[in-house]
Amino acid sequence: MIDVQRLRVLRTVAEHGSFSQAAAALHLTPSAVSQHVAALERSLGSQVVVRSTRGVTLTPAGRIMVGAAESVAAELAHAQQQVDRLGGGRTQITIASFTSGGRLLLPGALARLTTAHPDTVVHVREAEPEDSLPLVRQGAVDLALAYHFDGPLPGRLGPASSLAWTALLEDPLHVVLPDAHPLAGRESLDIAELAAEPWVLGCLKTETYLRRYAERAGFDPEVRSTTTDYFFARSLVAAGLGISLIPSIAQIPQVAGVRTIPIVPPAPTRHIGVATLLRRDLPQVMTLVRALQGQAAALDETDPHRTTRSHSSVRSR
Repeated sequence: MIDVQRLRVLRTVAEHGSFSQAAAALHLTPSAVSQHVAALERSLGSQVVVRSTRGVTLTPAGRIMVGAAESVAAELAHAQQQVDRLGGGRTQITIASFTSGGRLLLPGALARLTTAHPDTVVHVREAEPEDSLPLVRQGAVDLALAYHFDGPLPGRLGPASSLAWTALLEDPLHVVLPDAHPLAGRESLDIAELAAEPWVLGCLKTETYLRRYAERAGFDPEVRSTTTDYFFARSLVAAGLGISLIPSIAQIPQVAGVRTIPIVPPAPTRHIGVATLLRRDLPQVMTLVRALQGQAAALDETDPHRTTRSHSSVRSR
């Protein structure tokens, strides 16, 4: 029989990458953490971590068990919610969302949710996908409005974990230029035409994708300014500090003094969607997913550069 507490300890070790940091998070001693992991390995008959002076890494067996730990945590959280509802209290749901998507998509969707389920208590927390998707897997939140760029969904936690991903829309990144820029009148731009330009970042994640596309175009971008706010980045562009690469939905509200120009395909794109557990039996969650699909479709009608994917749902494992 696998001990649930030992799974919890292993999951925390995987999150922090060391016994000492996991011990601090769990309010245990490093020795106790090590003993829990060793006991789990004995019960499995297989090594779950590789120990080194630089920390610990998961073995293939360890990754399977961390995935199982996430599933167990989600099941226990779901069971607790069901027990709470037996008490006749008001249903509560928790939503995690990244900033620009939440600002544009959530308000209208929440209005539809509260109209359909007026007794529901809604909690919203701001979180980037690498944080919010694990929270869905763990059962800590019921739904995450999230995004990913090229490649797999962020926050993949192992083959035993399950996540339903409902795609909402594709959100291309556009070049933002000062109004007086010589290229500001163009209908579209090839990123290679921007090789000599200084850049302003509106999100640190954007730099990875800027450099990837710049490398394909044969240049190394000069980043002069960094921010974690797209509105601030556009203000710096308007002030003449450089140009920026900003997602379509993050360009609302508008900033005076800048022009937004699409990039010639293939262009970097954010893929926005909703993450839930595969068994999303709460009607409030299902209502909110449908409402978000409606908000995305309405938003898409106003911007021809985006493509809605409101009926796609895939399973991430």
